[in-house]
Formats: sequence, C-alpha cells, structure tokens
Amino acid sequence: MYQSPIQACAEAPRLDMPGLLEILARNSARPRYAFMVLNLIAKVAGPGGSAGPMVRREGAAVSIRDWLCDALMPMGHREPKRVALASRIRDELTRTASLPADPTAAEAAIDSEIRERLRASGKTNVSRAVSDLVRAGLIVRHYQGYCLDHHNRGGQRQAVYTLTPIARQLLRDESSNSDAEGRPARFAR
Repeated sequence: MYQSPIQACAEAPRLDMPGLLEILARNSARPRYAFMVLNLIAKVAGPGGSAGPMVRREGAAVSIRDWLCDALMPMGHREPKRVALASRIRDELTRTASLPADPTAAEAAIDSEIRERLRASGKTNVSRAVSDLVRAGLIVRHYQGYCLDHHNRGGQRQAVYTLTPIARQLLRDESSNSDAEGRPARFAR
C-alpha cells in the first residue's frame, strides 16, 4: 500500500514543525514557497479545514488561486525580472499610445497590467506548490462549481484546498503558541 510522506511520519509519536519542514524539503523544489502557500491556506480555511473555492476580500469574492497569487505578489517586489517587466509594459503602452498622459494614471495603468501578468504566471506557481503539498499529504485538492463537486478541474469548477488533519493540528499548535501580536509565547511580555 502506498503511504504519503505525512502518513509515514504520522506513525512517529508526534510530528512537529521541523518534521513538517523536512517533509516539504523532500517533496518540493521550493519548500519555503510551499510553506507560505500552506500557511496562507491555513489562515483562510474554515472550521473544517477547507479553503475555497472563493475567498472574501474587501467585500468581494475572489477565487482561492487569485487570492493566493495576490497575497504572495509582494514577495517579488524588488526582483529584477519585475523591474524589467515594468519597463517592457511601459514601452508597450507607449508604442500603442495606450499610456495615459497623467503620470499618476500612467503608473496606475502600468501597475494594473503588471498585476494581471503576474497573477497569470502566479497561478502556475501556486498550482505547483499545491501539487507539492498534495504529494506530501498536507493538502487534499478537489474542484467545486457549475454542476457538482468533482476531482477533475474544468467546466467552470474552482479549486478547493482542504488541510489534512495532521497539517491542521500542526498549524493550529503553532498559532496557539504565540501571543496576540504573533510573537512566540516564550518571548511574550
């Protein structure tokens, strides 16, 4: 019988945060990114451990993948590729005469186009990270939408991510070990 890495470690007396990080390191090419995705999913998960298909943000419903992309976007703010992308977009908008004359409006148009392009590529990164988390046994993914719940995507269905019980326990234990300001309890004043 096939066992996921988390099931194999769950047989140990207690899986702790270093054990979780080890599982991520073994199952992901980008374990830190996968951990950030896991943590964000845990933050928006409901009482049953499920997050999605939609997340409320500023009064509007956004798909979980779009929300994750937007939440992770600031991580690459100073990345050279993003600076080069902004320059390319400025050149494209200037060439097509789509760049507003007002400098504030021009920056807003460039920022909007950057956000759309980064969201498109970010969805791929999020999907890869979630696939790593599924492979590690930390997340269960299914799709929900138009007709019914289904294990395959498509047909106007959106992703739903559910934390496995061991992942929920680990992330809940870590959040309960900190004070109201998010500092570890041993450093709380």
